Amino acid sequence: MLDIRLFREKPDYVKERLSTRGAGLSSMVDEVTSLDEQRREAETERQKLQGDRNRISKEIGIAKKKGEDTSAIEAQVRGIGDRIEQIGRDADALDVKQRDLMLGIPNLPHDACPIGESAEQNPEVKVWGEKPSYDFAPKDHVALGAQHGMLDFEAGAKITGSAFVVYRGAGARLERALINFLLDLHTTSHGYTEVNTPFVVKADALVGTTQLPKFADQVYHCQEDDLYLVPTAEVPVTNLHREEIVKLESLPIQYAAYTPCFRREAGSAGLGTRGLIRMHQFDKVELVKITTPETSMEELEKLTANAEVVLQTLGLHYRIIELCTGDVGFGSSKTYDIEVWAPGQGTYLEVSSCSNFGEFQARRMNLRYKDENGKNRFCHTLNGSGTALARLFVALVETYQQADGSIAIPAPLQRYFGTEKIG
Repeated sequence: MLDIRLFREKPDYVKERLSTRGAGLSSMVDEVTSLDEQRREAETERQKLQGDRNRISKEIGIAKKKGEDTSAIEAQVRGIGDRIEQIGRDADALDVKQRDLMLGIPNLPHDACPIGESAEQNPEVKVWGEKPSYDFAPKDHVALGAQHGMLDFEAGAKITGSAFVVYRGAGARLERALINFLLDLHTTSHGYTEVNTPFVVKADALVGTTQLPKFADQVYHCQEDDLYLVPTAEVPVTNLHREEIVKLESLPIQYAAYTPCFRREAGSAGLGTRGLIRMHQFDKVELVKITTPETSMEELEKLTANAEVVLQTLGLHYRIIELCTGDVGFGSSKTYDIEVWAPGQGTYLEVSSCSNFGEFQARRMNLRYKDENGKNRFCHTLNGSGTALARLFVALVETYQQADGSIAIPAPLQRYFGTEKIG
C-alpha cells in the first residue's frame, strides 16, 4: 500500500509513476485524494463540534447553578452529539472506502526500473553459460518422464484433475533431492535461516503480501474455515513479522522456506503449458529478506545473485531479464526474472522472480523497525524463488539427457540423489 502522504503532497508524481505501468490508474489517484479530503474535512468538523459541545456543557453547568432553565441548551447539546456520531459513521465509511481503493492501486515502479509497455520491452541484463548442443534430437521432459516412469500426469488427473502430477520413482527422488539441495545451499552458503511454515493462511496474510484483494480469483479458498492455500511461501514467511517493530540490529532478516504452491490459474493448453511448465500445484524454495530502505536495492542484487548460484552450481545455462514498468508485478518496485534454458522446449523458462517491494507490503502488514534515532519506520521487503522446482526439474532433465536415453545427475546433486544417473 502506498503512503497516503504521497497522494496529498505529490499527486502528480504518483500519477506519473503509475502511468508508466499503463493507462487507467490516474482516476484512482484522484478518487483517493477526494476521499481523503472528505475524510479530513469530516474530522475537522467533528473536532469543532466536540469543542462546541464541551463549551456548551460548561455553560449548562453554570446556568443550572443560577437556577435557569437549560432544557433548550441541553437539546442543542444532544443534537451536536447526534451529529458527531453521524460524522463518525461517515468518516469510518470513508476510511473503509479509501483503504479498499488503495489496496487496488499498485506500487510505484522504482526510478531505476526501465520504462516499457510490455514483456517484449524487458531488457536482457545478463547471460550465463551457453546453450547445450547435442548430436541427437533432444526430448522434452514429458517424453523423458514417461520413458523413465518419473512423471504420471494421468494419475494426477485421476485423483485431482488437470494440471496436477504424480512424481514416481526417480522423479519423486529427484524432486526431493532438489528441495534438500536448495535449502542446504541457501542456509549454509548464503546465510538464510530455514523456516517451515503452515501451508494455509488467513486472508490478512494474503492482503499483506498483495495477493488479496487484487488476485482473489487466483488463490484456493477453504470457505468453511476461511483459510487459503499458499500460492507461495512468500505469504506465510513475510507475514512472520506482521504487526511487529523489529530491532535495527536484526536486519537484514533472511529466511528460506520450502512449500508446495497452489494456484488456480494454470494457463491454457499447448506448447509452453505442456507437462510441468504451468501447474496448479508445484514445489518451490522461497527466499525472503526484510531490511531497511537504505539497503534494499543492494539486498535485491544479493538476492538475485543467491538464486543465480543454484543454476551455476548445477551447470544450467540461463539469462536475467529486468522487468520494465509495464510488466513489473503489482506490488513490486523493481524485479529481475531469471530464466533457465530448457533444450526440449527450445526456450527459456522463468525459475525465479526476484523483487524489491519497498515499503509497499510492510505498510499493509504494519511491519516496522526502530531506526538509530528511535523513530519507527516501515521496513522494505524482498523475495525471490530460490528456485521454483517444477521448471528447474524440467531444465535439468532436458539439459542432462544422454544419447543412450539416460539422464546424468550433476555432481553437486549426486549426494542428495544417491546415484550418478537415471536409467
